[in-house]
Amino acid sequence: MTLRWETVPNRPEIQVSRLLDERGLSAFQINLIIWSFFIVLIDGYDIAAIAFAAPYLIKDWGVAPSALGPVFSASLFGILVGSGLFGWVGDRYGRKAALIGSNLLFGAFTLAAAYSTGLQQMFWLRFFAGIGIGGVIPNVVAINAESAPRHLRATLAIIAVGCVPIGGAIPGFVTAALVPHYGWPILFLIGGIVPIVIGVAALFGLPESIKYMALHPSQRERMEALIAAIRPGVEIPANARFVIEDEKQFPGFNPAYLFRQGLALITPLLWLLFALNLMGFFFLLSWTPTLLATAAKLPPTTVALAGALLQVGGTVGALALCWWLQRHRFLAIAILFVLAVPVVGSIGFAGLTSQAALLTATFFAGFLVLGIQSGINVVGAMIYPTSLRANGSGWQLGIGRIGSIVGPLVGALFVGVPIETLYMWAALPFAVGAVICFIVHRLNEARLAARPELRDAQ
Repeated sequence: MTLRWETVPNRPEIQVSRLLDERGLSAFQINLIIWSFFIVLIDGYDIAAIAFAAPYLIKDWGVAPSALGPVFSASLFGILVGSGLFGWVGDRYGRKAALIGSNLLFGAFTLAAAYSTGLQQMFWLRFFAGIGIGGVIPNVVAINAESAPRHLRATLAIIAVGCVPIGGAIPGFVTAALVPHYGWPILFLIGGIVPIVIGVAALFGLPESIKYMALHPSQRERMEALIAAIRPGVEIPANARFVIEDEKQFPGFNPAYLFRQGLALITPLLWLLFALNLMGFFFLLSWTPTLLATAAKLPPTTVALAGALLQVGGTVGALALCWWLQRHRFLAIAILFVLAVPVVGSIGFAGLTSQAALLTATFFAGFLVLGIQSGINVVGAMIYPTSLRANGSGWQLGIGRIGSIVGPLVGALFVGVPIETLYMWAALPFAVGAVICFIVHRLNEARLAARPELRDAQ
């Protein structure tokens, strides 16, 4: 296959999307997926670690379970800040720079949390770690979607972020295997050292987004080297200009751009959708280990396994559903919201019935809820062009984190309510999310029908 380009007088224009489509899946995308796997794995680990440490903090520090609500939400406040901040860094300085900075930041503060001696210290350390954590997903989505051929954009991005829940499951296994011998600090020692190592290694090995480089003349030398690697033998004219032919770009960043191109209603509804799903998910993530241990009186091993299966189910869901989500986008996500309502509502009853019922319920709750989150992380980001994608995704996750903050805090208020009733109420955000997501689906279809040129960009 020959690399083709369109021309303007005296200046060839190399079409980057066509280049990616003609090359198809290559070692470059596989390398990027491998890097993304390790980056999101430790990101998921660090988000979940505090929930598994919580029962031990209650015992060691002599605090009431309800006192942990602010600590659970601390990293989520940080993620709210970090999603927007590192979304801007990603669009301004590159996805690679944002991911390296994110890992180094949350690694340092998570490592410090291993030496925390009280709730106030832990609150602030989790807050600053959260700022770094918030930068990971927007930039992982952007770097993978922007470096993939058109027919695999959503699929590869969903695969890239689909391993976040596996990372979230690892603290459950660490808790069961290592915490009895080394104490709860081991959770944070692992969660601090690993991202620092990944951040340093990424300086040398992590590639940059092809489309980001295409938009920035300062990246030309790296862009040409990358094309030479993925399309050996291709000669690029010295005066050639790289263009992303299927997207309209915006100069700089202005929040108003997120409401252009028919997105005036879709953008705020997506923010609400993120908030609803993250409210439900972070209630499950933060409180399930503590509620099962204190309210259902289950043994620590069962509690740890239930928390781990919630996350494992999420990865299975994201990977199993990626092709379906690629094809049906918001409609597929709306169906997942509907299915999540009875599954989440059943967890409390399952916890009082049998271990097998509980582990089954938590696995399928993770399958649906985290499948939803992986889907909206990617499908939501892809409605924006490359020049806005990390910012747009960062704003979705940042505003959505209001829901993730509310979820654990509301859980603290309802401690003491019968566990079966509590989980039935926990299903409410998913019921509302189903309605909102179907509205987004209809609005987006109407938008693409009115402006068919936008369909190729998604």
